Amino acid sequence: MKKFSALSSFYKLKKLAENPIDLTKKGILTPQRIEEMFSEEVGLKFFYATERMDEQTLSALFELAKETEAVHKMRSMQAGEIVNVIERYESEKRPALHTAMRDFFEEKEETQRAKEAASLAYKELEKLKNFLQKIETKKRFTHLVQIGIGGSDLGPRAVYYALEAYKRPMRKVSFISNVDPDDGAQVLSEVELENTLFVVVSKSGRTLETQTNEEFVIQKLKAKNLDPKNQIIAVTGQGSPMDDPSKYLASFYIWDYVGGRYSTASMVGAVTLAFALGMDQFLDFLRGASKMDKLAKIPDPKRNLPLLSALLGIWNRNFLLHPTCAVIPYSQALHRFPAHLQQLDMESNGKRIDKEGNPVNFSTGPIIWGEPGTNGQHSFYQSLHQGTDIAPIEMVGFKESQYGKDLEVQGTSSQEKLLSNLIAQSIAFALGEKNPNPNKVCAGNRPNHILFAEKLTPYSLGLILSYYEHKVAFQGFIWNINSFDQEGVQLGKTLASKMIDQFIQKKKQKTIDERAFPLGAAFLKKIFS
Repeated sequence: MKKFSALSSFYKLKKLAENPIDLTKKGILTPQRIEEMFSEEVGLKFFYATERMDEQTLSALFELAKETEAVHKMRSMQAGEIVNVIERYESEKRPALHTAMRDFFEEKEETQRAKEAASLAYKELEKLKNFLQKIETKKRFTHLVQIGIGGSDLGPRAVYYALEAYKRPMRKVSFISNVDPDDGAQVLSEVELENTLFVVVSKSGRTLETQTNEEFVIQKLKAKNLDPKNQIIAVTGQGSPMDDPSKYLASFYIWDYVGGRYSTASMVGAVTLAFALGMDQFLDFLRGASKMDKLAKIPDPKRNLPLLSALLGIWNRNFLLHPTCAVIPYSQALHRFPAHLQQLDMESNGKRIDKEGNPVNFSTGPIIWGEPGTNGQHSFYQSLHQGTDIAPIEMVGFKESQYGKDLEVQGTSSQEKLLSNLIAQSIAFALGEKNPNPNKVCAGNRPNHILFAEKLTPYSLGLILSYYEHKVAFQGFIWNINSFDQEGVQLGKTLASKMIDQFIQKKKQKTIDERAFPLGAAFLKKIFS
């Protein structure tokens, strides 16, 4: 494959970026443009008239998708072909079959590998359904605590908070992720241990933070004369150190072809979400995710929403040269969603080599950050409107509230005020404001778009989660980088192990071993001096 920066479409886009459309000029951002630069598919509306591009730019971006065979690569991924690979170098050499974790509905994949993965996933769901029915009859457990970190925490946590409005009566979920002892202590101070299930999630069964927090919970249970085996569930890889039925109330499997940040639809999220929401609601969430999986395989980039979003992101990143991207959900329920997307995007596409092992000569994944609107408007929007650096913005909004408990104040409901702010901010970022007072000038031309749904439900959240997963994967396909490994995470872990050895040595010998790890020893000496 040609390098991204050697593609003919790359040069077209580079030329177009020398004089991008000026959204602040009169007659550019019009009702007609809003009407035309709009897509609606599978219950989602996508408004992108406030991006700094025109039909010529879109045409070149669509050519880029075709030239890089982005949709073909997406189909290959969902079919189970090996996509997690770096040619000529040691790598994981795996499929990335997170889509198989929800491929139980219409238009199922027909390849043997994808069918086998979906069959295994469905068996685990059936096992989970039977387990939940079994504990339901005992009416004992009302609280569940998920213990995991990274992909074993961020996705399930974001989805649980997003769908808390739909949780079953007398069901509550908490999360322990950080090895910081205050995290576990704070959560356990708020639970009744005898009524609490603990779900320990680690694919490898060796995650340091998770092992430590599991032991913390075990000691707390034993101190209350409670048997950990009767209250702890394992979610892990087959054959891992945690794959031990003698230690756990129940065990569920995850597979090496499902990356942590793509694992919310697997048992990583299923146990907690099905416990909290009920199996039917969780299946609705999976149904939405699966529906978007199918949309991601269609060739028309105007209808393929995650591909369209990926292309707009590449335009902003590689041609307009913006290094960050803000994700702003106009929904308080999605307050942890930007944190999940931060890992999803930055762990996937924060890469500096291509799939042949060669250094890239262009920018890859942007820095992802965000908070809910309207809170952000009273925080960092000042910089977004008037700061020296431009941050493209992706907004997510909903026509209806979840609870339907609204009130009218000064002529409008709270939901109407929320939507007014969403639309107004999108227009304000694009148009800016001229003023003879330079302190009041907003330059405009801040690119942004809106993803919009009727209501935040399990089904629509499944659509949105899958949309973002595929947006990230499409960008990786186009850049020809591997979005499915995370070798950069390992270095810090290795050095942390060396530091842990230093602490052990200090406890045993009452001295700091300066020979084994001199740099770490230097820090310790200062800490304990």
